[in-house]
Amino acid sequence: MKAKEFIGIIPPLLSSFDEEGNIYEKGIREIIRFILPHVDGLYPVGTYGCGPCMSLDERKRVLEIILDEVHGKVPVVAHVGTADTKTTIELAKHAKAAGAAGVGAIAPYYSPNLSEEALYRHFKGLLDAVNEEEFPVFIYNNKNYSQNLISPKLLKRLAADGLRGIKDSSFDLVSFYNFQDAVKEYPDFNVIIGTEAIFCGAFDAGATGCVCGLGNIYPELLQEMYQAYLAGNKEKAVELQRRVIRLRNVTKLAPSVPVMHAILQMRGVDAGISRSPYIDIDDGLRAKVKDALKGMDLL
Repeated sequence: MKAKEFIGIIPPLLSSFDEEGNIYEKGIREIIRFILPHVDGLYPVGTYGCGPCMSLDERKRVLEIILDEVHGKVPVVAHVGTADTKTTIELAKHAKAAGAAGVGAIAPYYSPNLSEEALYRHFKGLLDAVNEEEFPVFIYNNKNYSQNLISPKLLKRLAADGLRGIKDSSFDLVSFYNFQDAVKEYPDFNVIIGTEAIFCGAFDAGATGCVCGLGNIYPELLQEMYQAYLAGNKEKAVELQRRVIRLRNVTKLAPSVPVMHAILQMRGVDAGISRSPYIDIDDGLRAKVKDALKGMDLL
């Protein structure tokens, strides 16, 4: 897969665990079967996928389960970001060998305010290890989680070394435009949006892909918005964007990951639970979420 082919509705796939915190393979497979008919790609083992909460062996195993279940039906770009360069490269090499379509990585977390040179060397090491035209490397831009800024200048420098994509979760269209401008001399570079919250605005700006957390629970709604946009039905797309925002607000009543596990259970999916330090939402909040979804005709 070339980077520009990673388009459409791309959920950052939830991972699934049992009450003891073990990987729940059945749950992972059930989530995939539930969403696969409605999505265009997957971006697993990242924030929603509890990647930083797992050991390296667990991250590898979860990815192998995902790739086996997806079986090539959509491209899977594995998130391999960690707190250090060596481990990030290890996960990237595993993802490539296991059959992923590419990899993405957040800047090293727990080392805040790294210099641009340090960030460059980190990502250059990743590129040197695995990058190919048919196996693209993406940067995941999320300063809130990494405490490290990906600047347009850094993006341009890395693009010259082979970087071919960025998942921008800045929630800032100005940043999105600046990233596009930084890589304009590379027509095969893919700047995708990392949230459904500004889907219409980002697609108006030229995005062709959206890594959308809500795609884990209502993939059909996200796909309907995408198809309305592609068809040029802006009025319907904006109407669905507002609906998506209201749904998103429901998932923010508590940490989104356990709320989404609860919603999947409400929708009849044996999705297991999230991993500690996340905890299940309590009965009161569960009832509030359920009532909100019913009020939106989503249950």
